[in-house]
Amino acid sequence: MELDNAVKFLQGKTILITGATGFLAKVFVEKILRLQPNVNKLYLLVRASNNKSATQRLYDEIISTELFKILRNNWGSKFDALISSRVKAVAGDISFENLGLNDSELREEMRKKIQIIVNVAASTDFGERYDDALGINTFGALNVLNFGKKCDEVKLFLHISTAYVCGEETGIILEKGENLKRRNDINIFEEKRLAEEQLSQLQNQCIPDKAITSSMKEFGLERAKMNGWPNTYVFTKAMGEMLLEKFKGDLPLVIIRPTIIASTYKQPFPGWIEGVRTMDVVLVNYGKGKLTCFPGNLNSALDVIPVDMVVNAMVVAMEVHYAQHQYSCETIYHVGTSSKNPLKLSDLRNLVHYYFTKNPWIDTNGQKVEVGKLIVVSTINRFFLYMKIKYVLPLKVFYLINILCCQCFEKIYTNLNRRVKFILRLAEFYKPYSFFTGIFDDRNLERLQRVAEERGIDLAEFNFDSRSIDWEDYIMNSHIPGLLNQGLL
Repeated sequence: MELDNAVKFLQGKTILITGATGFLAKVFVEKILRLQPNVNKLYLLVRASNNKSATQRLYDEIISTELFKILRNNWGSKFDALISSRVKAVAGDISFENLGLNDSELREEMRKKIQIIVNVAASTDFGERYDDALGINTFGALNVLNFGKKCDEVKLFLHISTAYVCGEETGIILEKGENLKRRNDINIFEEKRLAEEQLSQLQNQCIPDKAITSSMKEFGLERAKMNGWPNTYVFTKAMGEMLLEKFKGDLPLVIIRPTIIASTYKQPFPGWIEGVRTMDVVLVNYGKGKLTCFPGNLNSALDVIPVDMVVNAMVVAMEVHYAQHQYSCETIYHVGTSSKNPLKLSDLRNLVHYYFTKNPWIDTNGQKVEVGKLIVVSTINRFFLYMKIKYVLPLKVFYLINILCCQCFEKIYTNLNRRVKFILRLAEFYKPYSFFTGIFDDRNLERLQRVAEERGIDLAEFNFDSRSIDWEDYIMNSHIPGLLNQGLL
């Protein structure tokens, strides 16, 4: 059987992948090894003290996961030999110059051989410490770019960003950098200086590390909102894009902007997920009966995209841009669903209610948890008022009762108070997405699909057409069962 052109393209290639222990990178690595075991070498950059520790993390956190079960079964006793010959874990950190590669011989080997760089590394915590988020999402991206410029054979830099670098824009959001260029008055190096100054001041006060972390998180959110972004994550990712665009020089740059990444749709099998992703925090707590209301616009499209579709778009973009350096299409691709196959918040609410009604969660006491349909409050102010009347004020009364009763209800009060604070914090973080009215235009991605077809790429194997997603089947039979299988529910 003749090999697909994308599979042929991967043969003999040497690729550096950062953020290798992350969710998206793992699916990317598995796809390459499953379809093209004759790739020359995958260098996986892993945070570790040395290469031995990095290799241990490779096996513990990547290769041993359920994701690799099909590849493992296909290769049987030769699986370990495949991994050891094609994959090399490298101890490093993109927060540092030269990616923190202390092994000079290995660094020189990589510099001479690497042909493609795939920068997946990111801190995706919405409220990350500002210094850490800048170090990874902003200046970390620049460090990877600068390393790439030193590589003799590098032909392509593929950077994974997020569609939400647009902030809270509305209407049709194009696959262009204009939405960032309009805010180019941001002095990114000044932001770094401010973060360092803030950290220094906190350290000079000799306060506990926990308090420093909390203050640096608050400082990041403050800077993000002051500059027009809803959280530290998307703000620092946007600045990362700005730096790449400014300093890329002659190195071909492709930026993939996925929306909210969810479990696998088809490959290597449906429903694989790791960790509680963005929308899953709400799903998990709803299923457990801990979340009964949430703010949002029921008509808003919750732009969710299965992780394997993102990976397929990454591989196809690599093949097309590597082969055609003068490829005329824009180098930014939105990979999402709101333009072609939107999943409305109202539809998701109905699907998860139906699922947990048919398949109720069993709590630690062996009791079925009954859930009603999630109450969706149409504005954030109404939501906070609802929470205040229904939970916050009664909780204050309960607090006084607890004091009068000599702390007899202390445990109950503490649990309830923690739960209410958690919901309020969740609502605050997720309101930019539950009320988001923007639609991510994907005409560049559509054009990429046409070019891929002309180049003989099998778009069944490398499917990233969001119109093919059957939302009811995916949510009911893949995504939520996938959360259950991972023990996330």
